[in-house]
Amino acid sequence: MKREIIKTADGSTTIYLPQWQENYHSKHGAIQEAYHVFVKHGLHLFRTKPHLNILEIGFGTGLNCLITYAENLSLTQKITYHGIEAYPVLEAEVGKMNYTDLIDIPFGEIVFKELHDSPWEVDYQLSKNENFILKKRQLFFNQVNDLNTFDLIYFDAFGFRVQPELWTTSIFKSMYDALRKNGVLVTYSAKGSVRRAMIEVGFNVEKLPGPPGKREMLRAIKTIN
Repeated sequence: MKREIIKTADGSTTIYLPQWQENYHSKHGAIQEAYHVFVKHGLHLFRTKPHLNILEIGFGTGLNCLITYAENLSLTQKITYHGIEAYPVLEAEVGKMNYTDLIDIPFGEIVFKELHDSPWEVDYQLSKNENFILKKRQLFFNQVNDLNTFDLIYFDAFGFRVQPELWTTSIFKSMYDALRKNGVLVTYSAKGSVRRAMIEVGFNVEKLPGPPGKREMLRAIKTIN
């Protein structure tokens, strides 16, 4: 499938798939969307937790991981970050992402390269931050079978329009099972069928103001173990 590198409205880059007319991140601002959805309404809920386990559904360009790493630099908590991706981004594409030009991170270029160069399927401690452990896992999303493991899920799959099979009750049941009690899932989507699928598997779901270009987003909480 053809892939193009484009700039989004906040100046940050993303990958565009012309065949699907779909972007890896919002055309209204890749970095803005990532901070709003996953950091502001997800990560910041757990600032006081000493050890946080995060699961990302759709590791992609590594943007969500990078901003989580950047936020972690000002905290003392330890983060273990699992990134699920069936089709890893190519090295040439990684080199065209400009996130470290726009996000102030010490040794940013080194860190971003390390996120992508680190081995798959192993716990990897990033060289510039002893509190951040990354494990990249090359799986399809329906192969996730973790149980009571994660505190927070970043659900950043391609949109319902192009991959509706990623937004079903069976997928959200596996997400529910993967979370610990009081765990949280955040996503940019606010589609009614997505919200209903989350509720059906047991989540308490709330609508929140969306990032630039979107009116609403969803946050789901597992209140029963």
